[in-house]
Amino acid sequence: MENLPKTYDPKKFEYKLYKYWMDNDFFVTHVDENKEPFTIMMPPPNVTGNLHLGHALNNTIQDILIRWKRMEGYEALWLPGTDHASISTEAKVVEKLKSEGKTKEELGREGFLEEAWEWTRKYGGNINNQLKKLGVSCDWSRERFTLDEGLSNAVEETFIRLYNKGLIYRGDRIINWCPNCKTAISDAEVEHEETLGSIWYIRYPLKDEEGYITIATTRPETMLGDLAIAVNPKDERYKHLVGKKAILPLVNREIPIIEDEYVEMEFGTGAVKITPSHDPNDFEVGERHGLGQYIIMNEKAIINENGGKYKGLDRYEARKRIVEDLKKEGYLVEIKDHDISIGHCERCKTVVEPLISKQWFVKMEPLAKPALDVYKEGKLNFIPERFGKIYTHWLENIRDWCISRQLWWGHRLPVYYCEECDEIMVSREKPEKCNKCGSTKVYQDPDTLDTWFSSALWPFSTLGWPEETEDFKYFFPTDVLVTGYDIIFFWVIRMVFSSLELTGEVPFKDVFLTGLIRDSQGRKMSKSLGNGIDPIEVIEEYGADALRFTLVTGNTPGNDMRFYMERVEASRNFANKLWNATRFVLMNFDENVIDKELDLNSLEEEDKWILSRMNTVVAEVTENLEKYEIGLSAKKIYDFIWDEYCDWYIEIVKPRLYGDNVKSKETAQIVLLQVLENVLKLLHPFMPFITEEIWQHLPGRDKALIISSWPDYNDKYNYPEAENRMIYIMNAIKGIRNARQEMNIAPSKKAKTIFVTQDKDIEDILNYGKRYFVNLASAGEIEIIKDKGNLGEGNISVVLDRCEVYIPLKGLIDIDKEIERLEKEKEKLEGELKRVRGKLSNEGFVTKAPAHVVEEEREKQKKYENMMEKVLERLKALRSNK
Repeated sequence: MENLPKTYDPKKFEYKLYKYWMDNDFFVTHVDENKEPFTIMMPPPNVTGNLHLGHALNNTIQDILIRWKRMEGYEALWLPGTDHASISTEAKVVEKLKSEGKTKEELGREGFLEEAWEWTRKYGGNINNQLKKLGVSCDWSRERFTLDEGLSNAVEETFIRLYNKGLIYRGDRIINWCPNCKTAISDAEVEHEETLGSIWYIRYPLKDEEGYITIATTRPETMLGDLAIAVNPKDERYKHLVGKKAILPLVNREIPIIEDEYVEMEFGTGAVKITPSHDPNDFEVGERHGLGQYIIMNEKAIINENGGKYKGLDRYEARKRIVEDLKKEGYLVEIKDHDISIGHCERCKTVVEPLISKQWFVKMEPLAKPALDVYKEGKLNFIPERFGKIYTHWLENIRDWCISRQLWWGHRLPVYYCEECDEIMVSREKPEKCNKCGSTKVYQDPDTLDTWFSSALWPFSTLGWPEETEDFKYFFPTDVLVTGYDIIFFWVIRMVFSSLELTGEVPFKDVFLTGLIRDSQGRKMSKSLGNGIDPIEVIEEYGADALRFTLVTGNTPGNDMRFYMERVEASRNFANKLWNATRFVLMNFDENVIDKELDLNSLEEEDKWILSRMNTVVAEVTENLEKYEIGLSAKKIYDFIWDEYCDWYIEIVKPRLYGDNVKSKETAQIVLLQVLENVLKLLHPFMPFITEEIWQHLPGRDKALIISSWPDYNDKYNYPEAENRMIYIMNAIKGIRNARQEMNIAPSKKAKTIFVTQDKDIEDILNYGKRYFVNLASAGEIEIIKDKGNLGEGNISVVLDRCEVYIPLKGLIDIDKEIERLEKEKEKLEGELKRVRGKLSNEGFVTKAPAHVVEEEREKQKKYENMMEKVLERLKALRSNK
């Protein structure tokens, strides 16, 4: 039996163990009718991405669930893969070409796609290699990419099915246009930022009569495309003007004054300009009133020929000139500050421009209702539940989804047009001739599909759908989706309605939503702040297990968490504690005990206590995992290993391991090993590397920990009375230790310890626990009495339940020296308190210093006040003893 190396060094075994798991196909899954499947689909990261802390958290949680279910006996499939990420990948390739003095237009579509594939091959495996360092146990043999042939077939099939059913259409509608990416983007890809803007009040002269109607707008540059002025039908101020015409300033075009309930009477003047081609709400008004369209901007957000003298100006330069001209000609009434929400492209952060454009859309209303119904019927669960409100709100207010993108990288629309008659043909293959006029001049739509169109099919396209494969029938629907709360509407909703429409099934039962990881000050991690942390660097320094355990401890579903490097160090210390405890167990284990069964009749009180506690922890951790309480389960394992197994049980049984009673020694060894075996199993999903490495060193283990069975609760290890007795004894030991420490008594100094109790049950526990007090509480002579009347002065005391403990101070410490030491400590604390109170009473410091700095000072004050209280108590006790 080989012991562990003296030093815990994860670099020595993490790579070796991952290779061992891979070489033995421990992650590989198969259709097995004798086992129940458990399926998780990895949210596919961008093919050109890098692992960040959010990925690390998300994948650690998935790995915990999949390793646990694998050990529980499920055929546990965790399918990995990556997303082609059309906009971001195309942008990176365009940037690379630019650095080489090339453009995508010069290369042409085929040449550009060759470059994009080359980029993908070069950088595509990057994040996968990083995930492997994290220890993820997904089935790499099933890895998928959203542009794989099988997934591309699923995308085509979906488009054709939805088109034939009338759920996909082409039309002129207002879309979000990114002038930088030069493509349409969906509502979900727009990030809104609240900012202080302006509202301009502009006079529009009335036609054929004196006077004006004053409108309020936040975008004066779009007035070049105005086709009407609208007021609310209930607004008495404008009743006399409805049906009349106004003159558009600077342009001198006549536009009607109409009424529409869309107009808010309280906004501005209650009269608004209607620009159907450049505002989604105005588009709807224009449709209702048959206003038509008037586009004044091109795809680069530059004013076009419809903008008259402003043609060729960028949208912001045009705004500046238009406002100057309005002012000059007397049309500008005033400008007021106004809070506005500005939409930015989620990828490049450019301000999006609402534009009328001919695009392809998915009709959402028929798809949204079934997706709402399954949630209301309880067939889809959100963890935590509160995120169901976001899901329902989005579906209840959904707009048609713009799915076409003016990009080359991605799934090309299976749509063909006739050059002669503009007939639209949706087909897998290019038609030889037009269905309508017979012309052979047929060309394919150059646009690609929104990335999320293919991602929406991920839970089932990856298993072979639309074919009825054995994998699809066995592993689908999946069990849980683990993802960030920020993409509920991007991805979760789209997977649900796509799955219901195409397979008739909810794609997953549960949606586990993680929060964001922030820095230690609570700020979002970003390049601009320079506060990002590279998970790979953390792994290199502390090991994957320490990072994984840090990410899940204290983490609750849906809540943001702060990341501290000090916590990573604490997790590494925990691993080190387990490593050293194991070394001790193996060092004190006799090989002749390996095959011996545990004799329950030979158990001593501490054995019963630790086995009973282990039994409870097994039940609680399993229950926590079933409820997705990952952080809580991690804490319970941590507390049990550190506090109960290492700090108490190992210390308690040391005299037995070194003693002459062979039976007692063997029992202690068997219990030590049995509990260690179970804690390794419980901890394995969280810290897979260290647990597997330790497992490989345990005697008599013939198979890997990763495929061992999850521990079960067992009634025969249920010892509540022993638990209660041992808890009482341990509380007494803690109380004695604390009292001795406060009086600065060295642990090596044995002291008479007197217990005073009139309770027979407590007396029995104390009599049984005498050996524990000798070994663990530095007790010399132990006395148990009923009355403290004859004890006299000069004792330190500890109050327990139905019992008091007294330790005579005589001979233990030099009271005068201890008083002198405490006086110096008191003086030092007085100085610290004066400093911190001075700072906190300074209004300038409290109002101007960062909030976290002020809070730190308040915490220091509390700490110093507590310390001072203890020092004064000790001084009082010592002086009374003199």
